[in-house]
Formats: sequence, C-alpha cells, structure tokens
Amino acid sequence: MWNDTSRTDASATVTPKTGYHHGDLRAQLIAAVRDLVETHGPDGFSVAEAARRAGVSSAAPYKHFKDRPEILRGVVSEAMDRLRLVMEAAAAAHPTGSLEAVAAIGLAYVDFARAEPGVFRLVFSLTEGHEDAPDLQTKGEGCFGVLVQAVAACLDLPPGNPDVQRRSYMLWSFVHGHSFLNIDMKTKVTTAEIDDWGYLMTISRAILAGSAQS
Repeated sequence: MWNDTSRTDASATVTPKTGYHHGDLRAQLIAAVRDLVETHGPDGFSVAEAARRAGVSSAAPYKHFKDRPEILRGVVSEAMDRLRLVMEAAAAAHPTGSLEAVAAIGLAYVDFARAEPGVFRLVFSLTEGHEDAPDLQTKGEGCFGVLVQAVAACLDLPPGNPDVQRRSYMLWSFVHGHSFLNIDMKTKVTTAEIDDWGYLMTISRAILAGSAQS
C-alpha cells in the first residue's frame, strides 16, 4: 500500500458521454455518481442529475439499477475493484517479501482515500460489514488479501497462518486510521511533519521487525 514511486492515480475518472453504446451506460452512470458523491456526498445528489451528466434520460438508470441504493452499491463495488488494483500494482513495484512492498500497499490505500474521500467514506459506511452484500464482502476480503499476501511473503509463512493474519490486521488498522485522519483534516493535532512513506515504513518495520526478507 505505501511508496511515492509507486503512486497510482486513483482519482482518474471515466468521462460521461452524451451518447452511449449498449453496455456503456452502467459505467457512465457510476462515473457520474462518483463525481457527485465527491461534490455533494452520497445523500446530496439526485439520480436525475447523474443521468443528465451521463447524457441520458432520467429513466435510463433504472434499466441497470433498481433504485438509488443499488446505484451507490455499484459505485462501492467499482471503487473496491480499483482499490485492489492500485494496491496490487504498488506491491508489484517492489521485491516480493520486502518491507517496501508492504509499505507501498499502504501508500496506495492512503492515496486512494485522499484522492476520493467521498467514495472512500462511502465504501466503509454503506453497511456495517457488507454482510448483506456477499459480493462486496468478497471484494473487501480481496483488498485485505493483497496485504495478507505481502505480509506472508515477509514472514515466509502461508497467508492463512494466524500470525500473518494478526499482523496484517494490525497494519491495516494503522493505515486505515491514518487515511481517515488525513481526509478528516485531523493530522494537524501534531506539530511534527508526518511523511507518509516514512510513517508507513516505520509501522511496517515495527510490526514485521526482523521478518522481512533482505
């Protein structure tokens, strides 16, 4: 999740078109709603406005989504896919089993939150744990699994090992909290300069001390 050299632009958006081909409308609507969520929050926009931005009639969204909550769920699903991809790309930019690979995953996570704070909040507030949405639950586990794989490589243990799972959870907790403190503008409580990469490497080293492959 974590290196400046492995940053991926998580804020890139699909530009809605005035015309669309069959199969494109769902992606266009999700892109439009993403932008609206960032501007107005998940409760501050209308489906009609999303349709207008996508260049279609106000009735068109209901060909793909049964209601507004389902549209928001589509935004969350797509965001989780993108988050997993940037985390995987960040890890791949560093040697397998290195602390840098673990830290790069964290930086990708923080960067995603900073680039799309509205969507990031939506991902974690749509439901308590996505128990009623097994597809989102699976995608959440997939994102966490990227970190688990990197930690397992550092520890030279299988991903299902309890120690791997425990340390992965500790790392995720630090990074998740740091992400929310950033987007909520709470980092100014300290006079110290918080460098993301240095912070994430320090946390990775502390939790995986002596375990990373050289």
